[in-house]
Amino acid sequence: MTIRLPGPGGSLRDYTPRAEPASFTTGAPLVSRTVFSAAHVVADPLADAGPDVAAVDWDATLAFRRHLWAHGLGVAEAMDTAQRGMGLDWAGAAELIRRSTAEARSAGGAIACGVGTDQLTGTATLAEVRAAYEEQLALVEGTGAQAILMASRVLAAAASGPEDYLDVYGHLLRQAAEPVILHWLGPMFDPALDGYWGSPDLDAATETFLDVIAAHPDKVDGIKVSLLDARREVELRRRLPQGVRCYTGDDYNYPELIAGDEQGFSHALLGIFDPLGPLAAEAVRVLDTGDTAKFRELLDPTVELSRHLFEKPTRFYKTGVVLLAWLAGHQSHFTMVGGLQSARPLPHLARAYELADGLGLFPDPALAETRMKSLLSLYGVDQ
Repeated sequence: MTIRLPGPGGSLRDYTPRAEPASFTTGAPLVSRTVFSAAHVVADPLADAGPDVAAVDWDATLAFRRHLWAHGLGVAEAMDTAQRGMGLDWAGAAELIRRSTAEARSAGGAIACGVGTDQLTGTATLAEVRAAYEEQLALVEGTGAQAILMASRVLAAAASGPEDYLDVYGHLLRQAAEPVILHWLGPMFDPALDGYWGSPDLDAATETFLDVIAAHPDKVDGIKVSLLDARREVELRRRLPQGVRCYTGDDYNYPELIAGDEQGFSHALLGIFDPLGPLAAEAVRVLDTGDTAKFRELLDPTVELSRHLFEKPTRFYKTGVVLLAWLAGHQSHFTMVGGLQSARPLPHLARAYELADGLGLFPDPALAETRMKSLLSLYGVDQ
């Protein structure tokens, strides 16, 4: 059986899907690395809601989190993979956090949740930014989840320089009941975050970031770095205070960063581990045995898919993530909150299908083929 996929210049080509999926086993939590998958939300396609209302299918959304926990991964909740700030507002994120943390307690799964300022719209004062962060921090800590202090668009707009970041983050870290994860999200993921930490110069921004950590090392469990720059992450990782972890958020270079070098390694908090969950967990279990070469043998071939999903405009990577969840049978439809399923063109989606199929990511390749053919048909591509 073959499937006709769109290629360069509007051409069509035949692709032969694999007949059998790869085999991945569920198992206990991972040992040598702390690994979180940033998880997507499943929209409710039957909700009578406009594009500005985030109608979520809670049953399917929580079922996907149970899938990740079953493979030993932690869940990073209400992050940008969940369309935070791109379809999911603070009210929806708050409900997601409450439901997911309750589910985590029931399933015995690890969870960390995003703390931001997205209840604010337009411009805001620094005092309003602090208050918004405080409200979300209180909610997350009230659920018992670990907090991830996310980068804030309104802080980026309100701050006049590095001292404002030192003040806001210092205030929040002093209030945090438990050590948090600090998230540095680059402008390729969100253009509104250009110049974060007080400077568009990444070297200068890094110094401010490190100053925040150095002032409160007991309140920082780790940092998540999403700059898509492996060299910069390694250099930053080597300068962290003792006991502060680096969680890679580099969806281009994660195998080498997780494997590490003679001076250390990165843990992981990655959006690509949403579609790669079972394979990624299996690779890290191999790394738990000390077999770095086999770990790389398993994970290196996934980078082509990841770089494809996260190609520019990078912020639309969620579309490919949800496509693959639908093709893998984790949800019954390919729709997204805010209508974001339309954010990538058909050739991009077709290539994502082909790469994921080649990796054996679909538990039922025949189902994935049938669903992909139905999508192609909607676009007018006859099979």
